[in-house]
Amino acid sequence: DRMVLAIDPSHGTRVLDYEKSMRARNKLFEENRDDARWYDAIEAQMAELGVAIAAARAELVTLLTGMMALLPEESPFPRAELQLEGSLEERLRRSSAVELEETYRASLRQNRNLDRSAGRSLEGPHRSDLLVRHQPKQMDAALSSTGEQKALLIGIVLSHARLVSKMTGTAPILLLDEIAAHLDRGRREALFAIIDDIGAQAFMTGTDRSLFDGLGKRAKFFLVSHGQVSVDESA
Repeated sequence: DRMVLAIDPSHGTRVLDYEKSMRARNKLFEENRDDARWYDAIEAQMAELGVAIAAARAELVTLLTGMMALLPEESPFPRAELQLEGSLEERLRRSSAVELEETYRASLRQNRNLDRSAGRSLEGPHRSDLLVRHQPKQMDAALSSTGEQKALLIGIVLSHARLVSKMTGTAPILLLDEIAAHLDRGRREALFAIIDDIGAQAFMTGTDRSLFDGLGKRAKFFLVSHGQVSVDESA
């Protein structure tokens, strides 16, 4: 949702309003209310917002997949295959948003007793997940090595930064904490080159100065010691 928000500012409001409606419905369950009109009104909101959230996420995955396709075949940050897993996302592939709204609203109505017993809503975008696969190896990210998982994640972050830059016309600010410590020299050099190509302003932290030597004069270095920040004059 944070990735969607970067290219669709209204997404944050959708998510907050959906969660508010869902909490209101759960409150009715908790208080054992049986007013069908209240449930109908809340579920209509949940259906409209829930489908809009699922659609926005699906659009992001499509756009992000297109950006990752720009990564070189032999990139040290492998391309990732992304897929949304959830009941709404699955149905959205087969029906229109309008049709899905009605289907989801009917499902919420039908499952009131089940949700009341569970004390929560058992279906909706809050139950969805993002699945990632290592495309070159055709392997789920969860089964990849720790190093491969980090490389996949960096590839997704960099592709998203490129997407934000292209869609908004403004290069994003990247905050990368201790990122160089997890990469070998080749991947560090590739990371620095991609950041340059995107045109993003990046803040990278680390405890080993030598890991950033590949940046040369392209970066400004600061030292943080005992709560004080100073420019590294040796850089």
